[in-house]
Amino acid sequence: MSGSSAPPPQEKFEEPPPVITTPCSPWPPPYYLEDGLRKVTPYHFTYNTYCKERWRGREIFDIFASEFRDRPQEYYEKAILEGRVTLNGKPVPSTSTIVKNGDIISHTCHRHEPPTTAQSIGIVHEDDDLIVINKPAGIPVHPAGRYNFNSIIEIIRADRGYSLNPLPCNRLDRLTSGIMFIGKHRRAADEFSVQLRDRSVRKEYITRVVGEFPEGEIVCEKPILQISPKLGLNCVRANGKEARTVFKRLAYYPPQDGSKEDKVQDDENHEGMAWKKLRGYSIVRCFPLTGRTHQLRVHLQFLGHPISNDPIYANQRVFGPSLGRGRSDAEKDEDIMTRLSRMGKDEVADAVAYHDEVVDAYHKRKAEKMTGETCSVCDTPLYSDPGVHELGIYLHARRYRCEEGRWDYETDLPGWALPPPGMEGPTTSTRESDHLVVDLKKLDLECDDKLGDQQAQPAPNQVVTGIAA
Repeated sequence: MSGSSAPPPQEKFEEPPPVITTPCSPWPPPYYLEDGLRKVTPYHFTYNTYCKERWRGREIFDIFASEFRDRPQEYYEKAILEGRVTLNGKPVPSTSTIVKNGDIISHTCHRHEPPTTAQSIGIVHEDDDLIVINKPAGIPVHPAGRYNFNSIIEIIRADRGYSLNPLPCNRLDRLTSGIMFIGKHRRAADEFSVQLRDRSVRKEYITRVVGEFPEGEIVCEKPILQISPKLGLNCVRANGKEARTVFKRLAYYPPQDGSKEDKVQDDENHEGMAWKKLRGYSIVRCFPLTGRTHQLRVHLQFLGHPISNDPIYANQRVFGPSLGRGRSDAEKDEDIMTRLSRMGKDEVADAVAYHDEVVDAYHKRKAEKMTGETCSVCDTPLYSDPGVHELGIYLHARRYRCEEGRWDYETDLPGWALPPPGMEGPTTSTRESDHLVVDLKKLDLECDDKLGDQQAQPAPNQVVTGIAA
């Protein structure tokens, strides 16, 4: 027919790349409790991962060698050559094979999960749609890296039955404790996740930091950049992502007579000089207005008051005696990453901002690090059990509330935030009606998308530590 046009050709359907399935998935999960730890019996497991954007065009061995640190490079090279690593379900021709967008990398291994705390997951609230939990420190939310069954999601699934698919609505770092929201079904998880992203939701964390934190509302607006995804290192950088936090001191506890806790470098000394000043510690309320990775930990380090037991940002062996205070340049990044990579291998991954030699010696004996032994099944290097001091840091998500009054959930103060024996201080959670309230409107601050590029105007008794460009 005149003027008619042929129908457009149909797009050819392309089958997705094949993947490798786990040889066997143990159920119930192979948990057992020992010495206050939740442990998992080693088992075979297959990771299937789509090519990440930063992996495109790179050699497959280079990806494994640079992105994963729990096994030596020799292991990954051997796994590729022996067919335990496949690309799109097929053996990899060589270690120099290029990975492209859309590829699926499969890696079958004998999995050794690190122990986590045996502490149970607390329930703050539960209804037909949602579980509000008090997450213990030291347990990751999702299966990732060396963790699978020892994750919040899998522990809940194992406790309540395989038919439940727990869906997290928010995330906390592995080392952080506190309030998390778990959807019981997809609709509830999606709806509540939208609520959590709303700027009317206020979040409050509690932390314990080195030294005497200043009084008043302390605002830190330094942008944060991820320096190493492999090592989980983030730092203040001018070219980082916008980040904004309000801090307010809840209590300060000076060092008690004869105490050797919280040894830190005198602010007036330069790096390399001897420890000389005891500063005690502070309990600080944290109000994050953005949600960058390690935001509270990085901002507190920049302010010179890192979280007391933070194995990264309060580690003198990594950052030197100044502990990275006021640091925003990349001059020493390579040295810092080299030192950090040794933590948990030939050195204990532990904060050393406040330990004396006796405490350090104890932690070296009872801490997670490579033992020099290998697994009889797969030759994987074996780690010792973590010590109690490695199962979490002094950072707790205490309260989430909706300003419109739809919901409000909180926990008690964790034990490490209570006053030490013989000293007075806050022992209960504080309500927004108390004298410690942080009035964001007074500070001309709001959350997330309302921040834009506006610069906050200092209010009385406020310290502005930096405005993002």
